[in-house]
Amino acid sequence: MSLLQLQILVTAVAIVQSFPASQTQLPARPTFLTNNHRNNNRHQRWVVSSALFSTIEESTKQSSSASAESEKYVIARGDGSSGGGGVPMKKNEQKQQQQEIEEEENDGLVRPKVGVPMPNGRPSWFRVPAPSADEKSRYQNVKESLKDLSLNTVCEEAQCPNIGECWNGGTGTIMLLGDTCTRGCMFCAVKTDGKPPEPDPFEPFKTAEAVTKWGVDYIVLTSVDRDDIPDGGSSHFATTVDLLKHANPSLLVECLVSDFQGDHDSVTTLAKSGLDVYAHNVETVERLQKFVRDRRAGYWQSLRTLEHAKKVTPDLYTKTSIMLGLGETDEEVIQAMRDLRSVDVDVVTFGQYLRPTEKHLSVVEYVTPEKFEHFKKVGEDMGFKYVASGPLVRSSYKAGEFYLTHMINKEREEETEKADVVENSS
Repeated sequence: MSLLQLQILVTAVAIVQSFPASQTQLPARPTFLTNNHRNNNRHQRWVVSSALFSTIEESTKQSSSASAESEKYVIARGDGSSGGGGVPMKKNEQKQQQQEIEEEENDGLVRPKVGVPMPNGRPSWFRVPAPSADEKSRYQNVKESLKDLSLNTVCEEAQCPNIGECWNGGTGTIMLLGDTCTRGCMFCAVKTDGKPPEPDPFEPFKTAEAVTKWGVDYIVLTSVDRDDIPDGGSSHFATTVDLLKHANPSLLVECLVSDFQGDHDSVTTLAKSGLDVYAHNVETVERLQKFVRDRRAGYWQSLRTLEHAKKVTPDLYTKTSIMLGLGETDEEVIQAMRDLRSVDVDVVTFGQYLRPTEKHLSVVEYVTPEKFEHFKKVGEDMGFKYVASGPLVRSSYKAGEFYLTHMINKEREEETEKADVVENSS
């Protein structure tokens, strides 16, 4: 055995011996076994065996070959074209979807597209207060606490127009599981990648620390889609909720989550974690789903996750959001509300779609405040417990949180009083 081969053997043994030790350095909860992690382990084992039975030159050739074979990540749009996020469609799927789109072009209905002309000018009702530049403002305090703990917020990542209002109110929507999404929806500004970095196992603890500092009574947790994690990140959410409730039992927690690829076990994990509001957005009416959302999302898949959350935890509040201005008709919006009520969704919000960049879907229409008010009235008549509807309304924002806090606490007080009456009369 040559000196070079001996050195390779010693190195390989050292790598193998290091595997068990590296697995014990992270806290027991939460733990993650992502597809990336499995792939990395397989790659490490391949390198070890390659080093044992090949020369360095042969190993290098094999490594280069493996890298060349791995498909370069291409961003995929909701309509099958490139740009936006997620994993690229297969060519036959793209062709089939394009045929469907061409057939629907003749139905007389409007659908959103990328790169087409926008309505001239933004209406006068799109006016929001600018974030405070005062170093002592609550806006700056929230910003600094998030920065210090390396936490992400959807407020910044999704370029929410209400960031000044919410952060000046002392709260933000914390985005768990990193800032990179595995899907590519046509409306979303969050960055995408087929293989995002693995989640920070200490993120739930950091989140609890930040929220405790804010001293709020309602917090929203959301996340990017993480299809690379077996449970979609539901256990990560559950751990975060558990820590928040431990720190402040009276805190109301809303989780705005993905569809978990329709996996009901993941939905159950979160629904039973102790959260107060289970939120998942259907985003748009049924007809426009494939033009707006990633192909792995689906209208009825979203509805079924909301239905299952309520089924396993009946006293849970369920919530969703729909963007307007993408070419939907009034009847389609009303039908979406009927579908949501059919699965007992409690809260729905309507807001104007605003294009984040020129690479995203163009706005088809700026919906008037009067039309938003009309949908609010229709929703309330259908039996939704709360309907927030307006051009600048977003799925989670300060005014909505205030109302939900009051509503939830009031209903729970009434239930407690009823229980006391029944107990005293028996």
